[in-house]
Amino acid sequence: MYVIRPCTIDDLDALVELALLTNFGLTTLPKDRELLRKRVLASTRHFEHEPDRPGGEDYLFVMQQIETGMVVGTCAVVSKVGGFEPFYAYRVQKALFESNVLNVRKEIDVLHLLADHDGPTEIGSLFLRPSHRHSGLGRFLSLSRFLFMAEFPQRFDPTVIAELRGVIDERGQSDFWDAVGRHFFEIEFPDADYLCVVNRRFIADLMPKHPIYVPLLPPCAQAVIGKVHERTKPALRLLESEGFKNAHMVDIFEAGPVLRCPFKEIRTIKESAKVPVLGVLEEVEDSPDYVICNTDCSGFRVCVGPLAREEGGVRLTRRVANVLAVDVADPVRCVPIRPKSTAPGRS
Repeated sequence: MYVIRPCTIDDLDALVELALLTNFGLTTLPKDRELLRKRVLASTRHFEHEPDRPGGEDYLFVMQQIETGMVVGTCAVVSKVGGFEPFYAYRVQKALFESNVLNVRKEIDVLHLLADHDGPTEIGSLFLRPSHRHSGLGRFLSLSRFLFMAEFPQRFDPTVIAELRGVIDERGQSDFWDAVGRHFFEIEFPDADYLCVVNRRFIADLMPKHPIYVPLLPPCAQAVIGKVHERTKPALRLLESEGFKNAHMVDIFEAGPVLRCPFKEIRTIKESAKVPVLGVLEEVEDSPDYVICNTDCSGFRVCVGPLAREEGGVRLTRRVANVLAVDVADPVRCVPIRPKSTAPGRS
């Protein structure tokens, strides 16, 4: 059985180990112990703080296998991007070119640099050990953030985005970066990716401000704009099933797509229900899997398990109740792990 909970400083060694397993393109999980240490400490403060509105707080979670104690995955949500350092992306827009003399009418894609100081909530840092990519654990890890957001909506922006990893090869090379960014930054893509975590000021200093006409780029660079890495396709399908759609924006370095969804329209948030625990059972039969969480922010816990629905609440198995540290009369929030399932009465 697995539990997802806030990352603590005691998880630092495990987090560093996870970061060393990642490939290129997961900017927010750098292979740098000190940067990760600072991020964990900041996240701990954010879980303990109660903001009136989103202010850029970074909530970092880990997935732990209960039987072994091993940390096998991580995910995060940033309450608001922008602020002190803007959120950068290319907005993809159509431009019409027409000539009656030549009888030519063409629509082409143009990339416009966006620097947003007051941006939306962003989910990210999703990574699961390869040996644990089975039995729907990736889906559970991804959806756990949405239950946290559903329980503490005042902490988040009305819009949520996800930047998905673009097309990068095994050597860390990006055709889009080679066609655009390399000419201005004179560094390799992995170095630029790392610098984004350390100090994003270099983007404002060197990034070209003028529109980029896509047909002027090499065909290999054009082909990857808005495309995801092969290993990211399952994450794309999952987010689409949750209601996320193409935001017509791409990452400025490797042109991976940005997805967007209104907070209240995310399937897990919309269908989740906050209900009291009516009782604890040894077993629950004939129940689909639910993602279930407690309602304690700093002591937040999420797991997957069955439940028995009744008028006015639910009954949990003893194992689930123990993992969530809840008892009879305590509130929990739950949602079917798969779409198009019937959930308990909403609240």
